[in-house]
Amino acid sequence: MPALTPLLDTIASPADTRGLSVPELKQLANEVRAETIDAVSVTGGHLGAGLGVVELTVALHHVFETPKDIVIWDVGHQAYPHKILTGRRDRIKTLRQGGGLSGFTKRAESEYDPFGAAHAATSISAALGFCAARDAKGEDNNVIAVIGDGSMSAGMAYEAMNAAVDTTKRLIVILNDNDMSIAPPVGGMSAYLANLVSGGAYRKARKLGKTVVEKLPTPIRDAARKAEEYARGMVTGGTFFEELGFHYIGPIDGHDMDALVSVLKNAKEFDEKPVLVHVVTQKGKGYAPAEGAADKLHAVVKFDVVTGQQHKGAAGPPSYTKVFAQELIKHAEIDPKIVAITAAMPSGTGLDLFGKTFPERTFDVGIAEQHAVTFAAGLAADGMKPFAAIYSTFLQRGYDQVVHDVAIQRLPVRFAMDRAGLVGADGPTHAGTFDLGFMGALPGMVLMAAADEVELAHMVSTAVAIDDRPSAFRYPRGEGLGLTIPDLAAPLEIGKGRIVREGTSVAIVSLGTRLAECLKAADLLAARGLSATVADARFAKPLDVDMLLRLAREHEAIITVEEGAMGGFGAFVLQALAEHGALDRGLKIRTLVLPDVFQDQDKPEAMYAQAGLDAEGILRGCLSALGVDNISAAGRRA
Repeated sequence: MPALTPLLDTIASPADTRGLSVPELKQLANEVRAETIDAVSVTGGHLGAGLGVVELTVALHHVFETPKDIVIWDVGHQAYPHKILTGRRDRIKTLRQGGGLSGFTKRAESEYDPFGAAHAATSISAALGFCAARDAKGEDNNVIAVIGDGSMSAGMAYEAMNAAVDTTKRLIVILNDNDMSIAPPVGGMSAYLANLVSGGAYRKARKLGKTVVEKLPTPIRDAARKAEEYARGMVTGGTFFEELGFHYIGPIDGHDMDALVSVLKNAKEFDEKPVLVHVVTQKGKGYAPAEGAADKLHAVVKFDVVTGQQHKGAAGPPSYTKVFAQELIKHAEIDPKIVAITAAMPSGTGLDLFGKTFPERTFDVGIAEQHAVTFAAGLAADGMKPFAAIYSTFLQRGYDQVVHDVAIQRLPVRFAMDRAGLVGADGPTHAGTFDLGFMGALPGMVLMAAADEVELAHMVSTAVAIDDRPSAFRYPRGEGLGLTIPDLAAPLEIGKGRIVREGTSVAIVSLGTRLAECLKAADLLAARGLSATVADARFAKPLDVDMLLRLAREHEAIITVEEGAMGGFGAFVLQALAEHGALDRGLKIRTLVLPDVFQDQDKPEAMYAQAGLDAEGILRGCLSALGVDNISAAGRRA
């Protein structure tokens, strides 16, 4: 059999797919899948989800006139094949690298990314916005939202679907069901039924039936309508979506190109009400190592394409995430009231480890941070000790509940805020940069940040002990320093920091894991003849005001350092010093924070250097406060 002529090399944009036959589309999908595997093997990133939507991606760009027709990918981590087909193939091996392509959809990157996304369940709401704008302008383009079954655990998706029928009659929602969470595929009959109910003949017959039924007496008319809807729902599983006002099509095999193209073409013609196309896909499809992996290789580091073996390097110290989980397990073995909550991130937060030990005390609520927070509040209100382990960036989605359901009631919910600070390759959508400000603003909140894994162990213990108000502690992505953790760390004294190094000229007050860089900066200052005190604040709230006032009296300048945006720890310190008159005595102060921009992805160390939060940046901040020229000899004023 002669070798097939490669097609992907001929595809400069989605328009080039529209003249292809279905057999050619199948070939193209195979080539896109191979290209995706090859690229991610070099860059690392999200793999399994993208492999599952290759055929769907090709079919969408073949059937619809993108970018005129709007395709919005929920979350966006499955959009690598989409990027390959939309003019970014030559840069696909820069995924998640500094200066390269984002690992998610991004408006600034391409006209084929009409809406940026990296958090779940936003696609239908955004699509409705595009539909309303289109309808208001009298335009005629299609709008398609592609949302995964996992995202359907988020309330926002249902809020949007509830509003859809009152917003527009032309919207296509594609439910990408890659875990059979709603209904399994039923082979050829499924594709046949989906094509049947989406086709013009069916719609005409249904319209005729409705016309006849409308002439019947009301009780019979209502019974006939319900019978028709429920009969079709029993076959296709779509009754729920029909009740929301959608025309349901599916489930169909998301890897059957013939069915996909046919059904999408039919869905394109609907103008009576929104359409939901239920597509069943296999995460990791077409790559044996992914298909055989428990997580379908959802997220990977660089790997060998042939074997699927990931290049994880030599084992280092345990991650902060693992340290948190192990410490929580220690306390839960002693205290039966400790329970743990995650919002669809058991492995990401380390609660998979906790869940293996205490399955009855572990709750995964799905992608539902709002529910997670209020659920934790309910547990706390009835005497339990809930730990809500949620990435800092995702906790933003439940902030109203933190305020209304936790803080105002002063309930002792413990928030373990993973991925605090910059997160490297995941970029600005996943950076935990705002929690110091938004959690520190709440009356009664105890807010801590760990400088290393030993401090994290102490903070877990502290949170366990706090039973009269809410508390939160933050820690970064990545490994600890390799320090030895006590068998059972003792709680910290609330609101008390620690002096790590004594000096005389300048005081560097660190909150979080920049402490190691602060100590390096102190060494650089010492080489210039300047003596620095280094303090670990431990608490952003309540502040150790006594320590701060002492440092203000004994030093010419104070520098605060934090892995967060402006309006956080540094602002709290300024407020406290101002209230106590410390600024009236000529104290020089600098607050080193993350820059007032959303930093694009890069290696974390490069991002912190760009932010001026590495040792050199902290040195510059100290010299600036002291009025010392960075280039001149030590002690010489600029």
